[in-house]
Amino acid sequence: MDPDLVAAVAAVAGGDKINVSRFCAEHKISRTVFYKYVHRFRQEGAAGFLRRSSAPLRRPTSISAQVREAVVRARKQLADEGRDNGAISIGWRLEELGEVRVPSRATIHRILVDEGHVVPQPRKRPRTRRRFEYAEANGLWQIDGMEFYLGGGEKVCILQILDDHSRLDVGTYAASSENGEETWAALQQAFAGYGVPAKVLTDNGLAFSAKHRGGMVDLERRLAESGVQAIASSPYHPQTCGKDERSHQTLRKWLGKQPTPTTLDELQHLLKEYREMYNNRRHQGIDGQTPQQRYDAAPKAASGGPVPCRSGVTQRPVSTTGVVVFSGCSIVIGRRWAGQIATLHWQGDRVSIMINDTVVRTLTLDRSVRYQRLTTNKLSTTS
Repeated sequence: MDPDLVAAVAAVAGGDKINVSRFCAEHKISRTVFYKYVHRFRQEGAAGFLRRSSAPLRRPTSISAQVREAVVRARKQLADEGRDNGAISIGWRLEELGEVRVPSRATIHRILVDEGHVVPQPRKRPRTRRRFEYAEANGLWQIDGMEFYLGGGEKVCILQILDDHSRLDVGTYAASSENGEETWAALQQAFAGYGVPAKVLTDNGLAFSAKHRGGMVDLERRLAESGVQAIASSPYHPQTCGKDERSHQTLRKWLGKQPTPTTLDELQHLLKEYREMYNNRRHQGIDGQTPQQRYDAAPKAASGGPVPCRSGVTQRPVSTTGVVVFSGCSIVIGRRWAGQIATLHWQGDRVSIMINDTVVRTLTLDRSVRYQRLTTNKLSTTS
């Protein structure tokens, strides 16, 4: 405070006569301010000169302690259950409980920051939304495997099958490893529950696809026979199967909060419980619907019947015993071709083998055996 102002205010409050108008003009203050301090001095004495807070007496937009406590409690509950516990999921949990008025997503995030549950990351790159999805349910399923360790340390595999349109988990299967037989068994279970999809997308695991290795695996042949087109992602590009990869994170987080299973049967029981929870909880990626709701409401794509077998050309070396290894089979063509490079023209299981300009063998692979023996006439067509 200006000492002259303090002295003048005290004088006027005590009954002295001064020219207030001239004093205010000289000190560049209004008469209203001057007499405000006179009134305060008469009421409070010297304390009337202290600066007052400019904060409003009422804050209609402030967050109550009850709401703050509810937000923090909901976050802890979701974390303990192994579920997503971001601002959107917390809002949905508060809506389910109905105990408080649900704040906005931004307000929930601000509460978490204020309470020390979220550390701001201003340098973190913002998320881009370039998501593609099939317009119909069963238009495309994604399948992928993730490693899991049982209680005794045994490594097994969890196969997850996800509908691209609805994010519905159509099958989560406990397998001994990522192999073709158990992958086909998992798909057959999903077919029985949800019908046959038009397409199945996989990565390039040995059990799933040999597209980029110049052949076909048993799973691709079985899918073609069932009228399902098999699609494989580009090598080293996991983003193509991003929905399944993201689902792995959710499943792994949930399993981390459960008792560790010691057998495949115990793991399968847990996976059944997980699917029930996952398919019937609201999902951020599909506008707050549950995957089951979105799947039920969507039109269903139909399989178009048997899919033509894929074809291709590849080269393989001929062993010293006259054998060419292709698509999991050992094909005998004779020792006379040992050390040569064979060119294989194939479509499905039909294969023609050439050495230079000579067709040395044409056959249909017998999948019941690995060793494809040579017929009496080495250059004849066999089946």
